[in-house]
Amino acid sequence: MLVPRPRHLCPPRFSYTVRFAYTPSKAYLDPSTSAPRDPSTASTPEDLSPTQMNALHAALRVDQAGEVAANYIYKGQLAVLRRDRATASLIQDMWDQEKKHLAVMNKLQVQHRVRPTALWEIAKVAGFGLGAVTALMGKEAAMACTEAVETVIGEHYDDQLKELEELSPSHPSIPLLKDVIREFRDDELEHLDTAVEHDSQRAPAHALLSSVIGAGCKVAIELCKRI
Repeated sequence: MLVPRPRHLCPPRFSYTVRFAYTPSKAYLDPSTSAPRDPSTASTPEDLSPTQMNALHAALRVDQAGEVAANYIYKGQLAVLRRDRATASLIQDMWDQEKKHLAVMNKLQVQHRVRPTALWEIAKVAGFGLGAVTALMGKEAAMACTEAVETVIGEHYDDQLKELEELSPSHPSIPLLKDVIREFRDDELEHLDTAVEHDSQRAPAHALLSSVIGAGCKVAIELCKRI
């Protein structure tokens, strides 16, 4: 039986036509959507308090690290499951979306002059290992990994949006950043739904696997905020 997504992780429903006509991340990926020196994509607020600046930097540092790890999780899964054409295609589609997320986060890191996490290389190794090991357990376990990771990331992005409400929207980069995070949250929750639809909850020891992976993700988030 499929377990429905928790209500707090359900973004408002809206038209897919509207969503894909414009997405906030295009401001970073498509040069035709903004001027080269548009302050929303080319500058950072200079009037933030030290506390606000730390919050902004911690948010972007952990988001960038999370996208690095996500890319390597899918890379690890695909390395093991590439011969299963249906599953490989599904993983590739989600990985392609994560590649876009990472490209945007890398640009945000430069724009806001954020120090990347010192755990960058560890995120790559841990992500690839988690993806490969769960894939070796079977495609259901690979989907359970995605379900667990995206559940935590969805909650994290929701919490982050609440924290960013403390930042003044006077600088145009802040509303854009919130919109990008909201877009990426919805993408990650689509991955969660995809994993559930493709039998994540039939994985061996699903509850234990989800708990262990989820706890690991939460620890990684806290470490990357600080290190």
